[in-house]
Amino acid sequence: MRVGAACAGFAPATQASAHIKWFCAFDVAGQPRGLENVLCSQFESLTSFAMACLLVGALVEQSSLGGAVLRAINSATAIARSNTEILIRAVCGFFLVSIWAVGNIILTPELTTNSAIVPVIQLATAACLIWRSTLVFSAVGIIALFAAAVAQYGVFHLMDYPVFLGLAAYLALSGTGRSVLGWTPLDILRASASITLMWASIEKWAYPEWSFPLFIVHPEITMGYSEESFMRAAGVVEFALAFALLWTPLVRKVAAAILVGMFVGAIGPFGKIDAIGHAPIIAALVAVVCEAVEERRPRVRDVAMVGPAFGGALALFLIGYYELHATMFGTTVL
Repeated sequence: MRVGAACAGFAPATQASAHIKWFCAFDVAGQPRGLENVLCSQFESLTSFAMACLLVGALVEQSSLGGAVLRAINSATAIARSNTEILIRAVCGFFLVSIWAVGNIILTPELTTNSAIVPVIQLATAACLIWRSTLVFSAVGIIALFAAAVAQYGVFHLMDYPVFLGLAAYLALSGTGRSVLGWTPLDILRASASITLMWASIEKWAYPEWSFPLFIVHPEITMGYSEESFMRAAGVVEFALAFALLWTPLVRKVAAAILVGMFVGAIGPFGKIDAIGHAPIIAALVAVVCEAVEERRPRVRDVAMVGPAFGGALALFLIGYYELHATMFGTTVL
């Protein structure tokens, strides 16, 4: 049953990719499930299965089959790759104009505001995306919107959205033609998307009950599994795919492609709000799929380290989420 839940989790997670805060009631300051309840035997089985999948992916990448698949992806995405920056700028422009048109939104649907200056910043930021020479000003505008959201909703809530900071860095570095310590603009955007999704997956384990009203309206989402089991599986799938964005070229390209499918698949059941809210991260993931990478000689450490790295990342994000929540809201960890 546990292995089946893990395997089936890839399919229902398509619809679970909708950001629950946009559709259901939530309480960020509320007591999360204690870690002793999260770290159950089913959770251990699911994460072990996810780790095994990552290990298989790393092994395949070292083989001749992996090299052939990587070459095929590079060839198929050549045209899109040459227009990656234009794609991201266009999608960001669409996103900013859309939230301006909806009104009373800072960056995402649940971050509402009555400020008169926020819509002005949104339109000015979108306008600066038209020219490459003004992308730095777009970056400043996104940072200003993020800061306004932090001021109103707090640091913990905005830990859901570091992808916007990565997007600002991408625009600033692309506009100036620079990199940071060898990291390209896309490397930074990819890392921010990974962090965003890994953090969001913890929420599925800490507050599974937020999603339960959604299952009443869409019972087909759980595919017959219990609500608790489904949320554990969905969180593991999301965390594993998000972690994979930080790994080797083929592994991260495949993970990004799966995530794009999940987010796009969620638009049908959840509509325009979901399409607008996830547009920037979908664009970032498409850019990862199209990213220019060169084939490398097989490296043993890419296989040997995948397990320890995944386990370390899981422990870091679990402890970080609960400790930060306890520090800011006085809740308990266990």
